[in-house]
Amino acid sequence: MTDERTIQRARVLRELHERSVLVLPNAWDAASAALVARAGAAAVATTSGGVAWALGRGDGEGLTRDEMVAAVARIVAAVEVPVTADVEGGYGDSPEDVAETVRAVLAAGAAGVNLEDARSSDGTLRSVAEQSRRVRAAREAAIPEFVINVRTDVYLRQVGDPAGRLDDVLARAGGYAKAGADCLFVPGLLDLGTLGRLTEASPLPVNAMTGPGGPTVAELTAAGVRRISVGTAVAQAAYAVADRAARELLTTGTFAALNPNLDYPELNALLT
Repeated sequence: MTDERTIQRARVLRELHERSVLVLPNAWDAASAALVARAGAAAVATTSGGVAWALGRGDGEGLTRDEMVAAVARIVAAVEVPVTADVEGGYGDSPEDVAETVRAVLAAGAAGVNLEDARSSDGTLRSVAEQSRRVRAAREAAIPEFVINVRTDVYLRQVGDPAGRLDDVLARAGGYAKAGADCLFVPGLLDLGTLGRLTEASPLPVNAMTGPGGPTVAELTAAGVRRISVGTAVAQAAYAVADRAARELLTTGTFAALNPNLDYPELNALLT
């Protein structure tokens, strides 16, 4: 039985997709999630890459299901807003594997998931029919309010003839929508004209991933995108600070890379 708090958070996450554009600076641990929520985010999305790196593994299902679920549980406990969990490809090939993953993150308090259609083993994409069976299993394992954001890597992995990629994504959107998906995530697609055509024709609201050098929130919103995330970009920026600070300290003995930083008591209080 799902607790009432999780049901309410899932209801809020669903409503956020219907009300306005949902902007998600992705988090990877409890502290980053608390900072994202404090900044005013209406929800927190995890990034599998950031979570994996923080736990000493590589992205691409380098973590086990149990390890990812434990990380999601810590993030959920750190914030009051809904959390949508990046569960990569669902930690197994079968629909039942996906269902087990959804049940686990739901028990951890997640209000939604990202589910990929690429295989972690070789990066190839599952067929629409195969992925639809997995989406249907996720839908049946979840509560009605739970938000399923299905990721297709057609553009990210540059699958097929470039001229046919939009049609491929639209075919996937149709199949995934019928299977019970709530949103379509298309990383790697940043051309605003193509995004505009996709958002006009897709039966699902579209999630775009942007970052440094990519379209702004305003530009993506004008193209009809309803959900905007940044993947591993915030985690990469945080690790870049660690890299610069360590190199500076070990070479010049100075601390410019550490200034300004977050006040210790302020940060500590977020998690106390």
